[in-house]
Amino acid sequence: FPGWGSQSSKVQIHHNTWLHFPGHNLRWILTFTLLFVHVCEIAEGIVSDTQMKSRHLHLFLPAIMGFVAATVSIVYYHNIETSNFPKLLLALFLYWIMAFVTKTIKLVRYCQDGVSFSQLRFCITGIMVILYGLLMAVEINVIRVRRYVFFMNPQKVKPPEDLQDLGVRFLQPFVNLLSKATYWWMNTLIISAHKKPVDLKAIGKLPIAMRALTNYVCLKDAYEEQKKKVAEQPNRSPSIWLAMYSAFGRPILLSSTFRYLADLLGFAGPLCISGIVQGFQNTTNNTNTTEKDPSNSYLSSEEFLRNVYVLAVLLFLALILQRTFLQASYYVTTETGINLRGAL
Repeated sequence: FPGWGSQSSKVQIHHNTWLHFPGHNLRWILTFTLLFVHVCEIAEGIVSDTQMKSRHLHLFLPAIMGFVAATVSIVYYHNIETSNFPKLLLALFLYWIMAFVTKTIKLVRYCQDGVSFSQLRFCITGIMVILYGLLMAVEINVIRVRRYVFFMNPQKVKPPEDLQDLGVRFLQPFVNLLSKATYWWMNTLIISAHKKPVDLKAIGKLPIAMRALTNYVCLKDAYEEQKKKVAEQPNRSPSIWLAMYSAFGRPILLSSTFRYLADLLGFAGPLCISGIVQGFQNTTNNTNTTEKDPSNSYLSSEEFLRNVYVLAVLLFLALILQRTFLQASYYVTTETGINLRGAL
């Protein structure tokens, strides 16, 4: 499918990058959340299975297959977006529908069997129903905006001017969310710099949005708006500070949000380590392990978080996410500072 889609694409892009479909960032965030919930489902099934006398593969094997399917959906979407052939998203849309229906049936069955909200498996299934429903909504939005499948006249999309200019090598605004977070698109530049010294030609031109003239116009327009507001109040004068906040306030707030999330995730390390130490102490003191009844194999959130292996995985994921948010905060702050200085 991706190969056929790339051959059928009518939009030619010089760079090895892609056009974002509507809801691009939301889709990636939802898919990452879905992968994390699948990891929790796998861990819950394995922990439940280890507390029984015999093996029960149905507790974690379907969750592993769901994790693989979610990973394949990311790769599939990336290739479809790279080739700019949204018609092939119909297969992904059908998958979200089937996943939503099956998880809904599973949730209804839990309600019929009397599984309460306090059980972790019920909560995980409910969260998955919500995530699959939101992913279905994202696909419907792509169909509505791009006008394909059911529409006679699909929307024609023109690549951004920066992507049509071979001199622009800074592709951070145009790559997908994962590449933005990891700066994966810079690998080509880093490898070439390792082989020979980097010159200005290899770095290329700045995108239009980062050039001094663009930012100057943005700041000037914001200052003119300040002058119009102040004209009605003779005792006040236009404020350059308010103009700067109006022109560059959103990325500053975004950087602050990233830093706030990184600081919150900093508490995960001590809490997880404390739980791991306490779990090993309890294991040492209680040598007799109790086995679960196969008919009641549901774990609560408290029992799940007492497992030292679960806490170790959560600690690993929390540290990676903390560094990602912290690096994103540094990047947005630096980029905004450069743009603001150029505008001034």
